Amino acid sequence: MSKFNKKKSGDLPAISTASLPDIVFMLLFFFMVATVMRDTTLKVKNDLPFADQVEKLDKKDLIMYIYAGKPSDRFQSTFGKEARIQLNDKFADVSDIQAFIEAERASKREELVPFLTTALKVDKEVNMGIVSDIKTELRKVNALKINYTTRNGDISQND
Repeated sequence: MSKFNKKKSGDLPAISTASLPDIVFMLLFFFMVATVMRDTTLKVKNDLPFADQVEKLDKKDLIMYIYAGKPSDRFQSTFGKEARIQLNDKFADVSDIQAFIEAERASKREELVPFLTTALKVDKEVNMGIVSDIKTELRKVNALKINYTTRNGDISQND
C-alpha cells in the first residue's frame, strides 16, 4: 500500500517576480504616451467672459492662441498693470502678431494652413481697443478665421 505524506507546514509558494519588469515598463510606456504636456505658461490674468451660445472646436492642433489681459501678480513689477498681449510663452506687442501668425503657419503642413483658427482668450476686464488692434493685425496677414474663447453660462452670471 502506498503512503501519502501530508504537508507539515502551510507555507505559500514564493510569488514569481519574473514578469514585474514587463508590467513596470508597460505602465511607464502608457503614461508617457497618454500624458499631455502643457504648451503655454499663462502670464496674464485670464478670467473669460460668459456666453450663452458656445460651440466646441474640434481640432485643437489647428488653433493659434492669443492671450490678452493684465499681467499676473508676479509679472506686474516688470511689465506693469496695463493689459498686455501674450503669444506662446512671452509678452508681445501688437506689431509682433504678424510674425507670430507667419511662424505658426510655417510650422504646419501646407494643406492644413487654410484650416488654422486664431483663438482670442481675452480677459473680461480688457478694453475693446486691444481686441480691435489684434483683429486689425490679423486682417493684415489674412488670418480671418477667429474664435473668441468664453465660458459657457448665462450673461446674467457675469459678476
